[in-house]
Amino acid sequence: MTVVIRPMTITDFDAVRALWTSCEGVGLNDADRPEALRAYLVRNPGMSFVAQEDDAIVGAVLCGHDGRRGYLNHLAVSPAHRYQGIARRLVSSCLAALKAAGIGKCHLFIFSSNQDGQNFWQKIGWELRDDLAVASRTLSPE
Repeated sequence: MTVVIRPMTITDFDAVRALWTSCEGVGLNDADRPEALRAYLVRNPGMSFVAQEDDAIVGAVLCGHDGRRGYLNHLAVSPAHRYQGIARRLVSSCLAALKAAGIGKCHLFIFSSNQDGQNFWQKIGWELRDDLAVASRTLSPE
């Protein structure tokens, strides 16, 4: 069967969230609720993608930028569809969208415990960095 890569829409939310929840290495939190995802997709139109086979979402990735740098989040492919180049196609779609928006560099975050994820990104030409640390702070709702 043919897997089609297309832009993600908010109507994909339930299927995409189910995919993310079923895949190891994807960390979800309040920023991944429907309202937040809707705002992200509106702010970054045509940059996040899903892989669809018939009516099923078998892969997904969030992509956006801050005007200077691009960011990829939550790349996931269902276990039954891995090793078919779907993740590479999703990433390529994101990078093409970023390039079209004039963004010249892209970052992503990988859990240090996600060795499979680290291996994937290195295999497709990404450089793992050990010169950065990530700091986060949760802001209380208004």
